[in-house]
Amino acid sequence: MLDRKYIVENPELVQQNCQRRLAEVDVQQLVELERQRREKLTRVQQLNRRANDVSKTIGQAVDEREREARKAEGRRLRAEKDAAQFEHDQLEAAIQQLQLAIPNLTHPEVPIGDEQASRELRRGATPLPEFDFAPQDHVAICERLDLLDLAGGARTTGHGFYFLKNEAVLLELALQRYALDVLLEAGFTPTITPDLARDAIVAGAGFLPRGPETQIYSIENSDLSLVATAEITLGGLYAEQTVPAEQLPIKLCGISHCYRTEAGAHGRATRGIYRVHQFTKLEMFAFTLPEQSEAMLDHFCELECRIFDGLEIPYRVIDTATGDLGGPAYRKFDLEAWMPGRGDFGEVTSTSNCTDYQARRMQVRYKITGQKGTRFVHTLNGTAVAISRALIALLENHQQADGSVVIPSVLRPWVGKDRIAAPA
Repeated sequence: MLDRKYIVENPELVQQNCQRRLAEVDVQQLVELERQRREKLTRVQQLNRRANDVSKTIGQAVDEREREARKAEGRRLRAEKDAAQFEHDQLEAAIQQLQLAIPNLTHPEVPIGDEQASRELRRGATPLPEFDFAPQDHVAICERLDLLDLAGGARTTGHGFYFLKNEAVLLELALQRYALDVLLEAGFTPTITPDLARDAIVAGAGFLPRGPETQIYSIENSDLSLVATAEITLGGLYAEQTVPAEQLPIKLCGISHCYRTEAGAHGRATRGIYRVHQFTKLEMFAFTLPEQSEAMLDHFCELECRIFDGLEIPYRVIDTATGDLGGPAYRKFDLEAWMPGRGDFGEVTSTSNCTDYQARRMQVRYKITGQKGTRFVHTLNGTAVAISRALIALLENHQQADGSVVIPSVLRPWVGKDRIAAPA
């Protein structure tokens, strides 16, 4: 979340940023509530001092009647103080709700507008494929090659779940290992994260753990939720911790399942495994000094490009517009891979610089040796590979006229073959 002092001192700038981010928040209401809270806090402190002063004089009373009168006065002042404290706490809770709804500030180069305003920055190394046959989508390819069972997933679990089969299983494991090797070479510490997180950590990462607007699966009668991304657990790894500045940046990669309700999702993207309720993902995450975060965002984006260039999949890099940024993101780059089955690009990865927005929520700080005080770190996240969407792009771009699919050379050591052919 944003620093409250900054919000109060810059309400017009923050309100304008909310409007550009399509966030409906009354910043002026927060400013007014904060004014009332400060007045109430002053009142609490005054009443507490007066009660303490009276308490100190009880022993100086000349008789029992005066002593009881002073005790009564002390009780009255403390009752007033408690009432004022209650009102203060109500104001604080209301302010926090507003504060949590305010999105991060926005990088000055981010395009202003809705999704249509997002700007293409560049294309990948692999050109769009030129087929001499009518390309099929991944669902048809998987049916022909016996790689996917959507009906079985629906029977056992529900719509939006699926079974991968045969070489698709090998491809998933190969994609994990390939991306992991790229990240290990780049100095990331590998982790396999929990698939559950406390609601406080989910909220700290900027997600809604409960309520009608959530995309999170929550566990009844507990404070746990299934994670939508390892960004949540990796970000929570250092919650309420102070890191020595010389240890930064810390670069982590996390392998996890991801669970999303995808409530309200409709259209062509719901066909097959593009938008599903469970998938496996390798996530990049970094804790940095403030002055390191912009360069780290570029580094994350370069790694995503390197991974998809290696897979020989065409893509474009998108600078996401203000209206399509998630609340925590200061700036976000998306990789959209070409998907011949739909004849269009589809998002396969994203990477975001969240500055100190998540760190402030989760109280992750750093300390410079020899200096007083601590400061909030910056956090960044990025998808190395989301398996289900990477599979779509891989199968559709590498399909052949004879119905087979050529496996990219970088994956062959783990798959053990150079193409997937239809069963005899």
